[in-house]
Amino acid sequence: MRRFIASLASALTANQFAQTYLMKGTRVAEYLMDVGVGSAVETSGEVSVLQRLKRSGSELVVFGVGSNKGQYLRVASEVLGSVPRQIHCFEPSKQAWTCLCESAQGMHGVTLCNVGLGREAGERILYTDKVGSTLASLTKRRLDHFGVRFSAQETVCIETLDNYCRDHMIAHIDLLKLDVEGRELDVLAGASEMFRNNAIRFVAFEFGGCNIDTRTFLQDYYYFFADRGMRIARITPSGYWVEIGDYSEIYEQFRKATFVAYSAPLRHNPPADS
Repeated sequence: MRRFIASLASALTANQFAQTYLMKGTRVAEYLMDVGVGSAVETSGEVSVLQRLKRSGSELVVFGVGSNKGQYLRVASEVLGSVPRQIHCFEPSKQAWTCLCESAQGMHGVTLCNVGLGREAGERILYTDKVGSTLASLTKRRLDHFGVRFSAQETVCIETLDNYCRDHMIAHIDLLKLDVEGRELDVLAGASEMFRNNAIRFVAFEFGGCNIDTRTFLQDYYYFFADRGMRIARITPSGYWVEIGDYSEIYEQFRKATFVAYSAPLRHNPPADS
């Protein structure tokens, strides 16, 4: 009976009209799972990580890697309010960093660094479609199909997270927020000492189209964190954390989604209120 129903459904949907509406249904389901929603912190549900940290009651240390012009910094400052914190922002692009400095004026507990973080220290080429773009990456992405060409570039300085923490005597990080256009695994590789010391509490990162260009998969993230006793959850637009158990190929999709890695099993979801 099941085989008959499956065959009938396959026959009924073997046309362009049905396939178009099936794709639209898929898009709706993906949106509700925060797949392809976009990178805006306000709509991605990512503020739920900040809300959970806010309730801890202790002084917080937040790293924003790939801060661009301060979009995440503004949201983090609003959500955390008067909570004692240190926010370290890293942005290698000179133009974006200048805008970041303007955005940070008047904010307390903020350190701005005109460097990127990566696997090892040194100079690298930052590729971009235009100066100060949020798409800037150490990988020269191919986005011709969107009418976007990475025709601009600049030489930037890269440091490792371990070196930075050692030089600034930072013993722990409550939240490591990564937005480095597909080079997140490089940043994580440069933080081996901090992970070895269990000194990073949460890691928030995006996974999507940029991982096509860097040839990295969610499987890479899964095993990186699993090897360090950490778990991963996908964050929905409402801030609900969908814990990922065992790895499955079904998680490999390349429309942008937001994830969080954490050290302890997730027993309950954080309240939606701030």
